[in-house]
Amino acid sequence: MTQQKPKLLIIEDDPGLQKQLRWSLDAYDVVVAGDREAALAQIRRHEPAVCTMDLGLPPDPDGSTEGLATLQQILALAPDTRVIVLTGNQDHANAVKAIGMGAYDFHQKPVDPEVLNLVIQRAFFLHNLQQENRRMQQSQADSPLAGVISRDPGMLKVCRTIEKVAPTSASVMLLGESGTGKEVLARAIHALSPRAKERFMAINCAAIPENLLESELFGYEKGAFTGAAKQTKGKVELAHGGTFFLDEVGDLPMALQAKLLRFLQERVIERIGGHEEIPVDVRIVCATHQKLKDLCAQGRFREDLYYRLSEIVVTIPPLRQREGDCALLAHHFKNKFCTQESRASLHFAPDALAAIEAYQWPGNVREMENCIKRAVIMADANTIVADDLGLPDTGAEEEPLNLRQVRDEAEYKAIARALARSDGNIVKASEMLGVSRPTLYDLMGRHGIKASA
Repeated sequence: MTQQKPKLLIIEDDPGLQKQLRWSLDAYDVVVAGDREAALAQIRRHEPAVCTMDLGLPPDPDGSTEGLATLQQILALAPDTRVIVLTGNQDHANAVKAIGMGAYDFHQKPVDPEVLNLVIQRAFFLHNLQQENRRMQQSQADSPLAGVISRDPGMLKVCRTIEKVAPTSASVMLLGESGTGKEVLARAIHALSPRAKERFMAINCAAIPENLLESELFGYEKGAFTGAAKQTKGKVELAHGGTFFLDEVGDLPMALQAKLLRFLQERVIERIGGHEEIPVDVRIVCATHQKLKDLCAQGRFREDLYYRLSEIVVTIPPLRQREGDCALLAHHFKNKFCTQESRASLHFAPDALAAIEAYQWPGNVREMENCIKRAVIMADANTIVADDLGLPDTGAEEEPLNLRQVRDEAEYKAIARALARSDGNIVKASEMLGVSRPTLYDLMGRHGIKASA
């Protein structure tokens, strides 16, 4: 079976040159277009990774206006396509302009087939590398667990805990602020469990009115109430054999808390209007942003239910406490939305990264995702600047990344604290710091700290 040739688009209005290029570029599956309309049609149909384009296209074959307009539309339609512009010897200014608009390279006429072939090979090679890099970033970008992207030690510890408890039958309670990824972790528990091939059912207790929540959970029999035209299974029953995820369990009404407790104890349910006990085998995972122990003390949540649900408790740190994850997630979402919105690769300006790291992200990962999507849409050229993010100005100074500067600042603070605690006693201060007295004197001299008289 022969390997499929890569698709190459040639935009050229001269039939003779079209034929010559076809002949010299026989290593590719060549398609041709003679004007702007045909070129855009071929781009939409074939989505070629590389195309060559003559700037002199009809109705302006002696100028460059039509060619530049075509280039602009091609890059808007297929931003990852590598466009190689063909120009005359006296057309250097327009070649520079084309490069500024986003063309990959330019080649002067008359065409040298060997040189042009090398340029095209390089363009295909770089395009393939870019696509492979994007796929790798999207699929595995620092992901310790499916769906989780983090390098923070606290979050990595959470992921290790999830991996340990997932194969068991224990009920898991996920605690964390809104937007920290509680449902992502719940799905990871299901995916790593022996129940992975069965259903994962989720319900948000805060999103469903109290009078409908019971029927959503446990189902109802035909004629149980007005409008109950047929027997309907609840989500607990539908999750039989799999995992049932109760999100925002802290909002569960007291009457339903008692019914849920009975189900957890007996592992049977009764549909509304029914009298038959139906055995159901599900693994329960719940989540909430509320402090359930406080709700128990206030009489708003059953203590016995709390202990049934919290056999394993996993606390998810908020984004603001996850060291380095703000920038890491920002890059991940940028790559994701560049692909989704058909934009060429974007980069963060230093002021944008500083704003991302300084912001507290009260909405956590969900807020970050929305913010970066907006920035990808709003960004001009190929750079995301701070204004594109729409974040409030915190006025915070960017923390240094230079290791020498960071170390010097840490040394100064530690020496100052040790001297303060020891009331200026060099012997005690050196013992606190774990260094000798001569070393401490050297450090004090380097940092300009004077010993007290």
